[in-house]
Amino acid sequence: MTTTRGKLAALRRLMREHQLSAYLVPMVDAHLNEYVPACWRRLAWLSGFTGSAGDLLILPRQAILWTDGRYFLQAEQELEGSGIELFRKDEPGVLDVEPYLRSIMKKDAKVGVDPRVLSIASAKLLRKNLESVGASLVYTERNLVDTLWTDAPEMPTAPIEVLSREQSGASTRTKLEALRTSMKQENADALVITTLDAIAWTFNVRGNDVLYNPVVIAYAIVTEDDAKLFLDLAKVGKEQQRRLSRDVTLCSYDSVRTELSALAKRKARVWVDEHTTNQWVTKNLGRCDLVTTKSPILERKAKKNTVEIEGIRRAHVRDGVAMVRFLRWLSVEAPKGHVTELSAESRLEELRSVGEHYRGPSFRTISAFGPHGAITHYAATEQSNVKLGSGVFLIDTGSQYTDGTTDITRTILIGAKATDQQRRLFTLVLKGHIALAQTRFPQGVRGMRLDTIARTHLWSDGLDYGHGTGHGVGAFLSVHEGPQAISPVRCKGAFIEAGNVVSIEPGCYIAGKFGIRIENLNVVVKDDKRTTKAKTWLGFETLTLCPIDRSLIDDSLLTPSERQWLNDYHQHVENTLGPLVDDPQDRDWLTKACVPV
Repeated sequence: MTTTRGKLAALRRLMREHQLSAYLVPMVDAHLNEYVPACWRRLAWLSGFTGSAGDLLILPRQAILWTDGRYFLQAEQELEGSGIELFRKDEPGVLDVEPYLRSIMKKDAKVGVDPRVLSIASAKLLRKNLESVGASLVYTERNLVDTLWTDAPEMPTAPIEVLSREQSGASTRTKLEALRTSMKQENADALVITTLDAIAWTFNVRGNDVLYNPVVIAYAIVTEDDAKLFLDLAKVGKEQQRRLSRDVTLCSYDSVRTELSALAKRKARVWVDEHTTNQWVTKNLGRCDLVTTKSPILERKAKKNTVEIEGIRRAHVRDGVAMVRFLRWLSVEAPKGHVTELSAESRLEELRSVGEHYRGPSFRTISAFGPHGAITHYAATEQSNVKLGSGVFLIDTGSQYTDGTTDITRTILIGAKATDQQRRLFTLVLKGHIALAQTRFPQGVRGMRLDTIARTHLWSDGLDYGHGTGHGVGAFLSVHEGPQAISPVRCKGAFIEAGNVVSIEPGCYIAGKFGIRIENLNVVVKDDKRTTKAKTWLGFETLTLCPIDRSLIDDSLLTPSERQWLNDYHQHVENTLGPLVDDPQDRDWLTKACVPV
């Protein structure tokens, strides 16, 4: 089974053995991670598609992959010749998985899925659609892909670390007390936590189990009397065990099933967030009375405390110094014709790695020249790698530091003068970025409303982009963090609140030519000038420190207010980073890059 077609044929044989009409393979794991550990990347192994979002449906004579606008071009390339058809989510006329199954399934048909990779809410929706046509949802005891994937990687074994209160800003005991208060309000006897970044935040632990995300594979159950953390005990050193044991009982990862069954036997009232908890958990909870509302952890984790915010600020200063050194290097070396997408990515990693508290990338760097920049989530490979010639280079990149997480995108002109089209589109994107960065809004506004502000200038030219304008970012945690999002799709109704860290990243992509994106991270802060006793107002404070390429800007399209924002930003960048840039050539480059427009 070395080809996708061969793997699909083998899976269809298993489907026939289980009498299944269809089998669903989502790009998630038992913890519904966005970034899935190598040992659970079943969809990628089966299909060849490596994006972070997707659902693969296998039918007797057809296979379909759903993914969103970030991955359309990537999916087209990776699925070529596989026999898998691409369905573009949210495009006109494209049905989602559930209504599509409802439209094709016949009475008594059985659709199989591993309950570990399906949230409670997704299971309800899928079951409802199937039952409406007389079909049924069947949970397989073992994931059918695992039966075929005999050489899958082993589970990760890296040791965990426990953050001090000085690092986290709040002790585990304090966080557990707050959770227990929320549990009492819901009359819940137990709270089950399955999301890895929620576990990391609650227990102030970090790990290295998921690429780019400093989390540990674990479950947790909090009751009034105890908090149990289920993980590979071999990862816990004596000092970590001593520190955790003050407030936490450590248990083996597999023993969570026994604990869930014990709650079922007690007929406890159990809180499980239906969007972040898998269906396998509820199966083992039996007839427990379930509270399925949003986890009390999500909004607490997203509202950074003062210690976390100050740490994130410091991390961005170090990251800014590395970016200045990188961009100066790029300005010298790229025109010589020997820099490639991969060597540029490697050079930036090298420059960041010497920074204090650096722990690695926060996601796979998008180092994309020319047409590759139009592939929203492009990742260079040895096969796709190209040299940076004369044209537009897009780099979307981020870092994990023990005091903060960064995420930045810059679009850089290399070589010849920019074309009129490039300058216009870049400036429209910049205008959208500035418009949102300058926005002040009343407390109680959702990210979906703010998203439109960043798109208006592009819409005026009949242009748009197929991704959200902003996502939440964790504090030495996941680079994509909810519940807040500045997006028409990812926004799930959460308000944008003070203490949230969010990206602002409008873009424009011309297939076959180039891509443009400008991304800064921002912390949401109270606007004291506008706030009254009756109404609190909020705004954005930019965290990212790095020049924006002035050679791509059409000055004539900027308003005085936009020009002032850009000049003030560049002055702040130079004032903050200049004293920390040691090399005179780097410092000279920074000064020139920050000259007012």
